[in-house]
Formats: sequence, C-alpha cells, structure tokens
Amino acid sequence: MSDVESEELEDQGPNLGSYEGERNEQEERHGYGKAVLPNGDTYDGYYSHGKRQGQGTYKYKSGARYVGDYQDNKKQGTGTFVYPDGSKYEGLWSNDQRNGKGVYTYANGDTYDGDWCDNLRHGQGTYHYANTGAKFVGKWVNGRREGVGELLFASYRYQGSFTNDQPQGPGKYVFDIGCQQLGEYVLDQEADGADDDDNTVKVTPKWRGAEVITA
Repeated sequence: MSDVESEELEDQGPNLGSYEGERNEQEERHGYGKAVLPNGDTYDGYYSHGKRQGQGTYKYKSGARYVGDYQDNKKQGTGTFVYPDGSKYEGLWSNDQRNGKGVYTYANGDTYDGDWCDNLRHGQGTYHYANTGAKFVGKWVNGRREGVGELLFASYRYQGSFTNDQPQGPGKYVFDIGCQQLGEYVLDQEADGADDDDNTVKVTPKWRGAEVITA
C-alpha cells in the first residue's frame, strides 16, 4: 500500500512560492487561488486566512495528486488520492489521513472497500484479490484480518475466525455442491531452513478437517 505523501505548508517560512488569486484585507490567501509551492508542488483551490480550506486539487511533483476537501491545510472530508504507482483511494479523510469509509484500488488490481483508521484497514471491509478472484469479507484491525470473517472462492467459501491476518481456530468450508466440512485451523511451526545459523520459525496455518455434513 502506498503511503500518503506529505504536503508543503504555505503559511510558514519566508519563501511561500508563487500565488495568483484572492486575498483578504490582511493580504492572506483567502478565497480561490492557484499556488506553486517552493518544492514544485501545485495547489488549485480555495483558502481561508492563508490555509487550504474547502475544495482543492493538490498535485505533487512525484506525479501523485489529491482532489477533495481541506480544513486548516489538511485533507478533511471527501477526497480522491491517486498515487505515483497508479493505486487510488476514494473516500473519507480526517486529520490528513484515510479515516472512515473508503475504497482503495491497489496497483496490482486488488481492491478494498470498507472502514479505515489512520491510513490502515480497520473495521468492517471487503477485500477482492485480483489474481485469484477470491474475496474476504470481515473485520480488520490495524491493517490485518482479525476476528470473524469469510473467504469466498468460485465454488466454495470458508467461514471462521482470523488472528493476525491468518485463519485460526474453528471454522468450516461450505461447498456449492451442497456439503460442508467442519474443522479448525491450527498453527504449524517449523524452522525456516533458509540459513543454518538462523533460528527463525515459520508459522503456517494448517487445516484439520473433521465432520462432513451433506444436505
């Protein structure tokens, strides 16, 4: 996931770049205007007392751009951010970060539609995996799958609990042909084996199937 790039402040320092637009009686940027910032970024939108406020378009010299709402120089409200790698976020912002409902389209074609907190997937959401066509529907905590969720595939689905982004504990596979298998995911620990001097342990969830129920 791309990080949100930082924006140049316009109300600090002796070099404020160039500006064309409205001003108030105190000669502050106030109303509609266009600015070229000292670092080469540009802003086209509205100001209030020298700060970005309301609707605006901020273009970074890296190629990224943000189109949306501002409050006190920070992204706040609804907006769309397009990143240099082609990924895109459309949704709510608070305090310059992705907060609230939003849709993120990743550079590899994956999408996430759901809740965000401080730029991380957090809350209820649906993640579509472009390379497999599968999708996960469930709860997220700090960017990872956590709690009850469902993985849906073309002809079957898994329903169960997730811990630290991995399936863990009791669950079941439900097949479109009309049967289901109960069981649980357990963590299998084994040495990585990549380096004899490395004591890294690889933890992999393994499915232990039990009762099969037919319709």
